[in-house]
Amino acid sequence: MHKEAKLIDEDLPKPRARLVTPPLDPLGVAELQTYIAELQQEIIRAEREIARKQDHRSAADNVFRRE
Repeated sequence: MHKEAKLIDEDLPKPRARLVTPPLDPLGVAELQTYIAELQQEIIRAEREIARKQDHRSAADNVFRRE
């Protein structure tokens, strides 16, 4: 008789870590401005990565383009 494999939590894919957002209430104005600046830098970093991946994809598409 064939035993079915049972998945346990360790076998399941882990969810991707996302930005952890702090509570905003205890932050002062200067701290909030710093937080916004940090988020803006992270957005710029993500946009650069998107552009890099799109450029890479475009280059690959050009290599394999059929005429």
